[in-house]
Amino acid sequence: MRRLPQHDWFLASERKDGRRRLPPWGRGGTLPRMPNEPLSALALAGVFLASVLGGGVNAIAGGGTLLTFPALVGLGVPALTANATSTVALWPGALSSMWGYRGELRGARAWVARITLPSIAGGALGAWLLLRTPPDRFARIVPFLVLGATLLFLAQGPMMRRLRRTGSGAGEGGAAPADRDPELAPWAFVAAQFGIGVYGGYFGAGIGILMLAGLGLMGFTNIHRMNGLKNWGAVCMNVVAAGIFAFSGVVHWPVALTMAAGGLLGGYAGSRMAQRVGQQRVRRAIVAIGLASFLFLLLRPL
Repeated sequence: MRRLPQHDWFLASERKDGRRRLPPWGRGGTLPRMPNEPLSALALAGVFLASVLGGGVNAIAGGGTLLTFPALVGLGVPALTANATSTVALWPGALSSMWGYRGELRGARAWVARITLPSIAGGALGAWLLLRTPPDRFARIVPFLVLGATLLFLAQGPMMRRLRRTGSGAGEGGAAPADRDPELAPWAFVAAQFGIGVYGGYFGAGIGILMLAGLGLMGFTNIHRMNGLKNWGAVCMNVVAAGIFAFSGVVHWPVALTMAAGGLLGGYAGSRMAQRVGQQRVRRAIVAIGLASFLFLLLRPL
């Protein structure tokens, strides 16, 4: 086993006998690439390009993580480090999305409270579980996480169309107005939101459609209110998970900063192009990329 550099204090601790003890994520026989080991300028350029495309895709149709995460792994960043780094890099985008929907949270204080605590607790537990997962094991799990996120993204279009039809029908029918919230969030919803938070802290791709599905089952019909609550839940999960990752030492900071810059640029460009590019074509391309990424991550040598 190679000697650990002095600045990688977070990767090992001293045992009583004076020998170095590896953390849980270093038990696979060989250590993964150190999070602060520099990538080449060409690799960072590839990260920036993937982030620009991912930010643009998020602005047009969503699902940008299905593009950026496999790109990081393909450029040589270990899967666990890529996952934690993506969470840290992308939370400002989640915060800006929530801020854009802040007006939709007015009058929904009870629902905001019911979403906040399970999202924070679940996100923290998910982040902790990720840090307790050895890198080689996570590398074997991650193809199926990408496949699941791709299938969720594939189901998002039909589900959103159904929710919009339900909302317009409620507004035109005569029963409940489309903008009236359900009065009570049952504990089953709180438990489900906690489970979504655990997944969000552990991996995160596809949490939006899971939260929209849960809110739809609770009786919400106003898609704008649902998006506001969904974005708030995502911020709660991502901020706590990003904080845990940032202080754990697994974040590759040059990659995180490059991703943040590329995502902001791509998000702005995507918002300008959203009216010119057909969402359906973009969504089909994302699904194809997601399935190809599943095969790449499944078949690549560990």
